[in-house]
Amino acid sequence: MTGEIEAVGDIATGALVGRAIEPGGAGAHGAGAHGPCLNCGTALIGEHCHQCGQTAHIHRNLHSLFHDLLHGVFHFEGKIWRTLPMLFGRPGSLTRRYIAGERMRFVSPLALFLFSVFLMVATFGTIGGPLGHGATVVHNGTATSSADLSSEIDKEKKREARLVKQREAAVARGGDTARIDERLEDVRGDIKGLAMAHSITEGKLAEPVTVQLASTGNGWLDKRVQKAAKEPGLFFYKVQSSAYKFSWALIPISLPFIWLLFAFRRDVGPYDHAIFAIYSLSAMTLGVVGLSIANALYLPRGLIALVILIGPPLHMYKQLKGAYSLTRFGALWRTFALVISAYVAALLFFMAIVSTVSG
Repeated sequence: MTGEIEAVGDIATGALVGRAIEPGGAGAHGAGAHGPCLNCGTALIGEHCHQCGQTAHIHRNLHSLFHDLLHGVFHFEGKIWRTLPMLFGRPGSLTRRYIAGERMRFVSPLALFLFSVFLMVATFGTIGGPLGHGATVVHNGTATSSADLSSEIDKEKKREARLVKQREAAVARGGDTARIDERLEDVRGDIKGLAMAHSITEGKLAEPVTVQLASTGNGWLDKRVQKAAKEPGLFFYKVQSSAYKFSWALIPISLPFIWLLFAFRRDVGPYDHAIFAIYSLSAMTLGVVGLSIANALYLPRGLIALVILIGPPLHMYKQLKGAYSLTRFGALWRTFALVISAYVAALLFFMAIVSTVSG
């Protein structure tokens, strides 16, 4: 229950943070007003102060407080419903139009990125990622005490017992058990991971673990890999909890790679590339959220894997072609280069996170 409450809190926080930095996104709506602005004293000539931007109508009741919360979470000033279809259907057009000046029609890239990151964290903490079921310690920030972990282990064991009964029933009627077997494998993997984490919180390991790793030739990397191998559960928990906090670092890491793709074009600059990168990262993050939900609904793993494989390159191609007005060939070779650079950027980001959590 605690994990679910925190997940809702993460979503609400992401929406409200995004709304707070959204141009013209703060405050309530109302008709034109007169008199001085309550914030800066400027004479009002409309529903918002033309000097500081504060709304003219300030409500001081609980109804308005909850309205602002719900409005921030579900409406995002109405822009989210115009932005999301274009983000996935016509990402190039969205990027180009925002750069050209259509700022009030769409959610700004940074606001959308912040919201998507919070939403992804909430989703992982509740239902897991796109390739795994069940809540484990590596993505549930609250399940770190010994008692919490014991409770989680008990829940997973009960789930395992139910699946075993379902499998036996399926075998008795001569049915297919492939899907049940996959779920059993997931649950048993979660139990092992939780048991390892439980042992770590107790200050000891249930069973001695000996890990022999080949040397990479890099002393700095070897040291951190060996440290991670000694306490894998704790290490991956730290990595995951730190990754979303520093997810913004993906933006500056990605910009040099995008710039290289257009190094000889004078009609686009760093700002254009930043908008492209942030909208692209937002789409990828929200895509992961969607696939996580699909996995929780037990959609075919093969279909999810196929989307993971072809979804990002296809989105990159459409966004590149539309945002930079490229030919098909120009968009294709840049997509290929961008996919490679994305893996490099992800590796650099992972190394930075590893350095942070194991330094």
